[in-house]
Amino acid sequence: MNTRFERTGALTELSSYPYWVQDMVADCEKAKQGVVQHELWARMSEARLDRESTRNFMVGVWPVIERFPAYMAYNLLKTNYGRSPGDNLARRWLVRNIRVEQNHAEYWLNWAESAGVRLEEVTMGRPPAGSQVLASWCEEVSRGGELAAGIAATNYAVEGATGEWSQRIYESVTYAESLPEQGRTKGLRWLQLHAAYDDTHPWEALEIVCTLVGMTPGVDQVRHLGECISRSYTSMGITLDRCMESSGKLGTWADAAA
Repeated sequence: MNTRFERTGALTELSSYPYWVQDMVADCEKAKQGVVQHELWARMSEARLDRESTRNFMVGVWPVIERFPAYMAYNLLKTNYGRSPGDNLARRWLVRNIRVEQNHAEYWLNWAESAGVRLEEVTMGRPPAGSQVLASWCEEVSRGGELAAGIAATNYAVEGATGEWSQRIYESVTYAESLPEQGRTKGLRWLQLHAAYDDTHPWEALEIVCTLVGMTPGVDQVRHLGECISRSYTSMGITLDRCMESSGKLGTWADAAA
């Protein structure tokens, strides 16, 4: 039986977690940087992202935004209150945050509208070819993966990387001023929430993962968790690449991760 996990320090300090977590996070860092350093964010923050790529981004990422509460609901269905401290922690956390994610879908549509992409185009438009890889992976791991894997792949990996790139865009005065002044505050709400809210959210998810699997999980389990996290980063990068293909395929995820 695994030794029960007890965090040894601050929530947001990696040293507070077991060595296997620290090694796993380090192994996934290269793939993560391929996402947070993607060329799309540089172009967006400098207000250089062309109209077609902006449209592709808003439409191509929308399925993940719209379905994120469902991913969390699938993981909630895997919990059994009273079965373990990890189940109890995951259940409380997921129930509390599903409603929050619903609001995020509305804020995404507001952002898209402020960026010049109509609601109907986001919700009904055809996404760029190949951009569904992230949505498909999140659906797969949340439906069929173990609870720890589902939370690691979505709430830790996807939300963690999103918190970093969204902060970069939100802090850009150039980008903010590129949006129409009327409705600008409303249009930036999604970015504002993720740039701040997700600073602790992925750490809370990591704590849940550790509580579920304990201090001494098996080698195969650790490897699987790391593969799920890396696959989320890879899928995010591919999705961003597909959204930028109209811009000449510059600065792809593979370039950033090299």
